[in-house]
Amino acid sequence: MNDFGSESYKPSDAEPFMNERQRDYFRRKLISWRESILAESRDTLNALQLESENHPDIADRASSETDRAIELRARDRQRKLISKIEAALGRIEDGSYGYCVETGEPISLRRLDARPIATLSVEAQERHERREKIYRDD
Repeated sequence: MNDFGSESYKPSDAEPFMNERQRDYFRRKLISWRESILAESRDTLNALQLESENHPDIADRASSETDRAIELRARDRQRKLISKIEAALGRIEDGSYGYCVETGEPISLRRLDARPIATLSVEAQERHERREKIYRDD
């Protein structure tokens, strides 16, 4: 692999924001994350298929059904996460990735590195959470 895609590269504030190297870094990070979720999902599906045998004991059957419901909820969360990853990859392609959807300002590289699907800057996210809390408390 050439230096451009080097595994040791970390985006830095010293370089132009969302330059080609940074976009490539986040694209790779998102694709890798998506692939690991899909692999985990396949493993879960295989485990659920193996687990679908009849349990003669009602307690075993109830426990199995509870486990199955938990797994299915987790898979639904994973499906939603993959959708957000796909949307982030689309933003990389259209040039809007890394910019807050509310303010248009750059989202910090640290935030994007920690949460590559982020669409809000830390400040905008905090405002959003405060508004959500106010409505939730009503």
